[in-house]
Amino acid sequence: MQIILLLSAFTITAVLLILLIRYSDFIGIIDIPNERSAHIKNTPRSGGIAIFSGFILSQLLLNTDHFIKYYYVYGAISIVFLIGFLDDKFDISPRLKFIFIFIASIILYIYDVRITSVGTYFGHDLILHAWMVFPFTFFAIAGFTNALNLMDGLDGLAGAIALVILSAFLAIGMIHNDPLMSTISMTLIASIGAFLLFNWNPAKIFMGDSGSLTIGFSIAILSILSLKYISPTAVLFIIALPLLDTFIVIVRRLRRGISPASADKTHIHHFLYNFKKDVRFVVVLLASIQGAFTLIGYQFRNADDFLSLLIFFLLFAIFFELFDQRIRRR
Repeated sequence: MQIILLLSAFTITAVLLILLIRYSDFIGIIDIPNERSAHIKNTPRSGGIAIFSGFILSQLLLNTDHFIKYYYVYGAISIVFLIGFLDDKFDISPRLKFIFIFIASIILYIYDVRITSVGTYFGHDLILHAWMVFPFTFFAIAGFTNALNLMDGLDGLAGAIALVILSAFLAIGMIHNDPLMSTISMTLIASIGAFLLFNWNPAKIFMGDSGSLTIGFSIAILSILSLKYISPTAVLFIIALPLLDTFIVIVRRLRRGISPASADKTHIHHFLYNFKKDVRFVVVLLASIQGAFTLIGYQFRNADDFLSLLIFFLLFAIFFELFDQRIRRR
């Protein structure tokens, strides 16, 4: 059954990608290059439609009982896909995207997909007060959803990073016999795998916000579900690279006195691409770094949270100094 589900998700996504590329002018979701783009020609950015369709339809058709049982999870993911699609099509405001993610987070919270503890420190479990649970859960979900969206800056990058992270959650889900974690991870891996065949440099199609927001939101859900089996700080390592990249960019923008939401070319992948001028090299390198973080996170799954958190902040400091655009000027 699992093999059939995988093949179904892969096939549906691949077929739709071929159609989306062929009829991109009719669909009208096109990425036009600007000063921050790494590509030089107009490229369809409707790949998220195929990823989402392969992910959802394969389960709706072949895993119906599971889909009905966890309808609230797939409903929340669908809401985020919808706002991503609308953004790709009509370029909506960040505030409206924020509202849609907020609504999707409420649905998850109602059905007990929430963060209630941030780890064990010096032998004490740090439990969140009831009034803090939803704000913290929403902040975590919205934060990572946006973080993966920001990683979508080079051909194949967001997809490759997501594949590494999803592989870890698939392993955790299978080890602990968690059908929801396993199924979400497995079908997304198949859909993203098909997408990367067309998104690898030079890309024929981009995933757009409909893809990056959907994948980021799904990984955020898996991160919360995994807290039943591993420590919160272990999850930080499993999803480390998008988080580190976002933290670094925000801190740099605040230091320069500009809005954290402003767009620029100070992300880690921008730094590496400016240095190497090789998209495939940068993507493979960053996916490998994420793979190393993921392995560390899995090894730290039962480690002391204080020590793990200390190491994570040390890595942040190293990355902050290492991937600095001013190094070339120096």
